[in-house]
Amino acid sequence: MKKSVTLIIACIFVISSYGQTIYESFRSIKLDQSRELKIQLPRNYKKNEDKIYPLIIVLDGDYLFEPVAGNVDYFSYWEDMPESIVVGVNQRKTREDDCRYDTAEFLPTLKGAEFYEFIGQELVPHLNQTYRTAQLKIIVGHDYTANFINYFLFKDNPIFQGYICISPELGPPMGDRISSKLETSSDIWYYLATATNDADNIKKNLITLDEKLSAIENPEMSYFFDNFEESSHYTLVGKAIPNALEGIFEMYRPISKKTYKEVLLTLETSPYDYLVDMYKTTEQLYGIKRKIRINDFIAVSTALEKNENWSELEPLGKLAIKEHSDLMLGYYYLGMFYEQTGEPKKAMRAYENGFQLSEVAFLTKDYMLDKVNKIKEDFGW
Repeated sequence: MKKSVTLIIACIFVISSYGQTIYESFRSIKLDQSRELKIQLPRNYKKNEDKIYPLIIVLDGDYLFEPVAGNVDYFSYWEDMPESIVVGVNQRKTREDDCRYDTAEFLPTLKGAEFYEFIGQELVPHLNQTYRTAQLKIIVGHDYTANFINYFLFKDNPIFQGYICISPELGPPMGDRISSKLETSSDIWYYLATATNDADNIKKNLITLDEKLSAIENPEMSYFFDNFEESSHYTLVGKAIPNALEGIFEMYRPISKKTYKEVLLTLETSPYDYLVDMYKTTEQLYGIKRKIRINDFIAVSTALEKNENWSELEPLGKLAIKEHSDLMLGYYYLGMFYEQTGEPKKAMRAYENGFQLSEVAFLTKDYMLDKVNKIKEDFGW
């Protein structure tokens, strides 16, 4: 279901209602000074001691942290993205020095080089050691900092896999460098945004860059671009962040009604295999292993019933028992499989086993008992 942009933006103003922001002063040897951080941990972070989380670094944390943190919490609440650790780096007094590059090679220099090393060699290792971070790491920037985050992309093995570049003021050769790098990159998500009322030079450069990046044929890289109508250099932030997260985590979201109708119902191969492969793919992409959602089980089983593909209910039932052993879902699927393949006694036992477990979705104890009694009645047992 498409979430309301109004709700997404509104949620950033109530950040205190879902979690305490941690304020930390982090001493940097590279910078020879302390930097102020804002940290938002996922809900129930302390309770889920075995769970790991993607890390999202937000530059310009003074004003960009709250909209990113709010959207992350909102999207993860609806399971449209994994719960994530969000860290903002405050730069109100230092952003120009932090993003400084030389005018010959157009690479970080002086304080800019020190800030680059601070992020890669100090901050990220510190966060990896302090918190339970997953392999997926994303970095977000706006204007100067959106240009700066691209320097991390140029490493042979980038420490960040996701780049959210909101209206970047690009250095002279930056566009060509980005294009060249993305042609050969793998497992990279790159989001770029401008707006019709953006600064003229920024908008012109980004539209030209988009033409180059859109022409790249690299299935190992995902590229997204937005040119928002009637938004300015600053107001586009509220639109860009949710769009970027939706693009990066497209494969993570639950099976939608559209996917059910256009994919599952028309699939010529196995819907069961589709479900298993879907979760294997997201684990490889995002580095997070998770239980298969109840709703995804129901979507696949409904497609199997609709197409009378009864044989696939057996492996689906066994998988549901493995994933959710406390719920009656898996035994319900096994019961249906046995009923439809002419083994009523096995079906009855499956429903009886399910009756002892917790209710879920449309499955209640009364419903499972009715299935048992119906079989007994039909066969006179």
